[in-house]
Amino acid sequence: MKKTIIKVVVILFLLGGLGSGLFFFVATKASYSEGNRTGRIMKFSKKGYIFKTYEGTLDLANISRNQQGVIASTWDFSVLPDTEEVAKQMDKAMTENKAVKVYYEEKYFQFSWRGDTKYFVTKVEEVHEVD
Repeated sequence: MKKTIIKVVVILFLLGGLGSGLFFFVATKASYSEGNRTGRIMKFSKKGYIFKTYEGTLDLANISRNQQGVIASTWDFSVLPDTEEVAKQMDKAMTENKAVKVYYEEKYFQFSWRGDTKYFVTKVEEVHEVD
């Protein structure tokens, strides 16, 4: 009887570990959606107490109206520390006040050690504007 209880507890523990591992794998690797946005980078910084991530705000250059008046559209995003080249491109574009097209992945969940948002920029392209 005691051996059976121990076996059940071990199996439940292993299944729980496997389920948790699968959840975190899907939550961090799988994307809910992918897309792109175009605008100018208003803010870009590296922040965090222990886990440093890049966080930014993109000015979408759209003007929208609500009942209180006119508001500018902005979009907040994160850049993972292992995509250092993307962070350098972002910083350069912001310094030179260039319009950019950013490609992103939206994750299912947001974890504080991965960034402040569920939107992770994976690629940046400079946009050549036509006057």
